[in-house]
Amino acid sequence: MSEQILTVSELTRDIKSLLEGSFSTISVRGEISNFKLPSSGHVYMTLKDEEAQIPAVIWKNTRMRLSVDLKDGLEIIARGRLEVYPPSGRYQLICTSVTLAGEGALQQAFAMLLQKLAGQGYFNPEHKKTLPGIPEKIGLVTSATGAVIKDMCNVLKRRFPAARLVLYPVKVQGDEAAENIIRALSYFNHPAGPDHRPDVIIVARGGGSLEDLQAFNEESVALAIFGSDIPVISAIGHETDVTIADMVADMRAGTPSIAAEVAVPDTQELLRHIDTLVNRQCSGLHTKVEGTERHVISLVGSYAFNRPQIKLEQLNEQIDYLVKYMSQLVRSAIRHTEHKLSSATERLALLDYRKTLERGFTLVRKNSTYITSSNIFRKADRASVIFHDGEVAVEIIQEGPVPGKPAGHDQDPQEY
Repeated sequence: MSEQILTVSELTRDIKSLLEGSFSTISVRGEISNFKLPSSGHVYMTLKDEEAQIPAVIWKNTRMRLSVDLKDGLEIIARGRLEVYPPSGRYQLICTSVTLAGEGALQQAFAMLLQKLAGQGYFNPEHKKTLPGIPEKIGLVTSATGAVIKDMCNVLKRRFPAARLVLYPVKVQGDEAAENIIRALSYFNHPAGPDHRPDVIIVARGGGSLEDLQAFNEESVALAIFGSDIPVISAIGHETDVTIADMVADMRAGTPSIAAEVAVPDTQELLRHIDTLVNRQCSGLHTKVEGTERHVISLVGSYAFNRPQIKLEQLNEQIDYLVKYMSQLVRSAIRHTEHKLSSATERLALLDYRKTLERGFTLVRKNSTYITSSNIFRKADRASVIFHDGEVAVEIIQEGPVPGKPAGHDQDPQEY
């Protein structure tokens, strides 16, 4: 049987059919090298590991949808299909999606969550709560082992020993770490007893790789920190490490020790500030007292202040004058009244009938009625004649005027 002889095109076509049929969907992990992005917008690169390499292509429309910033040295997982390119007789990977591998994947997830939370305003300054100036109780969320607790206790003892540190031990890495941290934050915000509620919470752990710090880049932890009613200080890793928890927290500290420094005031500085305030208040009080004394002295010596006294003295003088004047008026009125009374008394005395009787006149009375005419009497009438020194009873023996004499003329004396 003669051997079949294939042309290059035939062989390439068979290989193309075989490879593309066998590897229509494939995921490849490798490091990017020879990265090229020409003006066409397509990406040409090589995926390699320690022992092999394969050309890869990302068409422009696929590249536009990627959230990964591709560059040489980046380890990725490329999903796509194998394709044979007959003109050059080589195969290449046509990528339909790209994700980061290992820490690269974590970096990608970090970037995506960062963008999401930033868009929702979780990092905005207006959402940051103010830390208490002098906290009495500090809640600490960290591992029960390690140097974090010791370092923070040393700082608190040096700066503000009056603060009480309450530890809620948690796992700070691994599968259950995020759940532990959320539970701790929930406990401090809603403790079993009010004495366990702190004034500020510190979430802390030591340094580590991005994978070690992954619990603090979880969205659930970020939301728990954001939703805390109590101000939260985040102190994750070293100063160069930045996590989502750091950006959501009300305050970020580069290290746990710095978090303790931030959480409490310096006792000595606080005492100096108190002394300054006391001195300032005393000085201000003395100045106020002195100023008030000068003001009082000025008021006491002022015309406006003394005017009431002067006015009062003037009124007293007027009262004295009015009293004297009224006394004079009263005495003059009394004298005038006494004089009028004396004159009236004298006139009354002149009109007194007894004075008339003393001059020789008499009164005639009949039946309690004083008689003013002789025509009233009838013979045998009885009457009384009143003298100045007594009264005499008489009887009428002749009535009317004396005959022979006209009325109104003197009559002869009658005998009684």
